[in-house]
Amino acid sequence: MLRTLLTTTIACTALALPLTLAISASDAARAQDAVVNVYNWSDYVDPATLEAFTEETGIRVVYDTYDTNEIVETRLLAGRSGYDIVVPTGPYIERLIQAGALATLDQDQLSNLDNVWPEIAERTAIYDPGNAHSVIYMWGTTGIGVNRDMVRERLGEDAPLDTWSLVFDPEIAAQLSDCGIYIVDAADDMFPSALNYLGLPHDSRDPGEIDQAAELLSQMSQNVRRFHASEYINALANGDICVAVGYSGDILQARDRAEEAGSGIDIAYFVPREGAVMWFDSFAIPADAPNPENAHAFIDFMLRPEIAAANVNYVAYASGVLPAKPMIDEAILNDPGIYPDDETMDGLLITTAHDARTQRLITRAWTRIKTGR
Repeated sequence: MLRTLLTTTIACTALALPLTLAISASDAARAQDAVVNVYNWSDYVDPATLEAFTEETGIRVVYDTYDTNEIVETRLLAGRSGYDIVVPTGPYIERLIQAGALATLDQDQLSNLDNVWPEIAERTAIYDPGNAHSVIYMWGTTGIGVNRDMVRERLGEDAPLDTWSLVFDPEIAAQLSDCGIYIVDAADDMFPSALNYLGLPHDSRDPGEIDQAAELLSQMSQNVRRFHASEYINALANGDICVAVGYSGDILQARDRAEEAGSGIDIAYFVPREGAVMWFDSFAIPADAPNPENAHAFIDFMLRPEIAAANVNYVAYASGVLPAKPMIDEAILNDPGIYPDDETMDGLLITTAHDARTQRLITRAWTRIKTGR
């Protein structure tokens, strides 16, 4: 996800996908309200699917974007956000549920709910029991992007690239510091990764274990050029850095940009062999959403296989809609960075929301790690 703050109103006009138009009486009733207010990550939907939704239902999509989970969490906890759909990541959904900020979904209004991938639904139920408040949209991993030529020049042709040692082993990271290491500014991804690398429970609440992870991350920071939510995309694509820890889709986007530019820069994404965080972005409806019926209609539309496939082909993230797979471009479907094999899937880490004490401990430690103070 290229996560830059932007506000857009999508004026939905022509139908851009081959869909059968069928406006029922309930669709007509929803169209009287004529709007669904969506708050999502930027560059995270095929605009043609929004146009198709409006063409079929008469409901206009007002589409705003955010660049961090903290922004959407703050707005929902403050109340009266005005949004009908939000798309937070797993642990934030759990916290919002605990705060009473998300509505319980009316599954009777979601006729396409059976399209959700059962294995993915089992994992999202860890933080949303019964998936009562959310429906999976996209999922992915937090791993390592490398400029193969630059890394091999420093570590040797046979150096393993699919390992957290590139950033967590100080001797190895020091050899890469001159060509540049960027780390995604996401404590909720980096602490579980560090804990797991140390052989500790990745979702630990133990202060002593969190301190051990903080020490590892602090050592790592000495070889890091920058922490940022998304700048590593351009930095990798332009050959300005050689290693980035970030979201699978972001790094694959950097790879594709480099290929399109014909620069000869060889970018690869790896799910580290030691394990990696698996994240989930899911549709949810705020408890005070002004148009909940329209919101349900929007979610149900996005669960159609052809719509889910169109979004995957546009953003190159993995969908939670299993019947979409036959319609997904083969290059995406066969890319292990997007759709990992079963063995890799078994080693992925699911994180849950921390209690307030643990979250404060991690937040303060992460600030110290980034600032060096």
